[in-house]
Amino acid sequence: MADPRVKLPEKYSEARKALAAAIRIDEVKHIRNVAEAMRVYAYQARDGQLAGDAVEIKKRATRKLGDLMEQQRQTGKLAKGVRGHGRPTLGGVSKTPPKEETLADQGIDKNLAKLARSEFKKPEAKFETDVAKARRIANAAAEGNTQIVKAAKAERHAEKRASRAVRELALALKITALPQKRYAVIYADPEWRFETYSPEGKLDTSAENHYPTSSLDDIKARDVPSISAPDAVLFLWATVPMLPQALEVMAAWGFGYVSHCAWVKDRTGTGYWFLNKHELLLVGTRGHIPAPAQGDQWASVIEAPRGRHSEKPEIFYELIESYFPRTGWDSWGLEAPMLDAAQ
Repeated sequence: MADPRVKLPEKYSEARKALAAAIRIDEVKHIRNVAEAMRVYAYQARDGQLAGDAVEIKKRATRKLGDLMEQQRQTGKLAKGVRGHGRPTLGGVSKTPPKEETLADQGIDKNLAKLARSEFKKPEAKFETDVAKARRIANAAAEGNTQIVKAAKAERHAEKRASRAVRELALALKITALPQKRYAVIYADPEWRFETYSPEGKLDTSAENHYPTSSLDDIKARDVPSISAPDAVLFLWATVPMLPQALEVMAAWGFGYVSHCAWVKDRTGTGYWFLNKHELLLVGTRGHIPAPAQGDQWASVIEAPRGRHSEKPEIFYELIESYFPRTGWDSWGLEAPMLDAAQ
C-alpha cells in the first residue's frame, strides 16, 4: 500500500502552513481527507507521532471548513438545498439549480457541515484544549496504550450523560401533557431504549448518548388512544432490534399492524447479527381507514441518505401526505413532528 504521508508536506509545520494558505473549501477538504488517510496509516504502522500530527491537522481543517462556510453564508455565496440531488419527490428528483453553490456541491455532507460548524463555534482556548486531548488519545491508540484510550472513552460517556441530563430536563418542561385534540394521522418516532449485552456495548452511537430514552413500559403507557380519532392511521418507526417492542407499542396504543416499508440508508450502522443499514416504518390502523388506491402505492423500499442521529428523511412526510393530504402538523415531544392537523 502506498504511504499516504507523501501527499502532504513531510513536516508538520509545513502542513500547518498549507492549511493556513488554503482559501477554498475544496482545498481544505482535500487536506482533511489526506490527514485522515495519514491517521489510518499511522495506526497501522503504530506511529504515535504521526497519528497525533494527522489528528491535529484534521481537526484544524475541520475548524477552518466551518470558518469558510460561515464566510460564504455571511456574503450570500452559500445556497440552500442540494443541487443535483434535489429534494426527493414522488415523481423523481428536482434538479432546479440554485443561484449559488450549496455545501453538497462543494463536497460537504450534513454530518461534516454540522461538525465543522461545531468546531468553528468553539472558543479558541476550548478548541486548543480539545486538539491537545485528541493528539494524546491518537498517540495512545496508535501505540497500543489501552489505559489512556479507555479513560478517554469514559470521559466522553460522562460528558454525554451530563448533556443528556440537561435535555431530559428540557423535555420534562416541554411535555406536560398530550394535546387536547384528536388526530386521524399519527407519525411517531419513539425514543427507544436498547439494552446492550454489557455496559461496554454503549458506544458513542448509542441513542442514549444523543437524546433521552424511555423504557418500553413508559412508551406503551402514553395515552395515545385519547388523541386518536375513531378512524386513524399510525406510522411508527422501529429499529431492527426493537421490532417486537414496536409491535407491542402499536397494540398498546390501540392500533393493529397492517404493513411496513423500509428506509435503506446510504451508510451502514451497527448490529450483532448484521450491520444494520435500514429502519422500518410500521403502519397500523384503527377503525375504518382505506388503503391507498391501486396504482398510488409507493414502493416498500425507499432509499435516502442519513442525517443527524435519529433524524428521519423528509421524503417520509411526503409519503404520508400523498396518502392522507394534510394542511399541517402539530408537534409533541423533544424533536420529531408527530401529529397531523386535528379532526
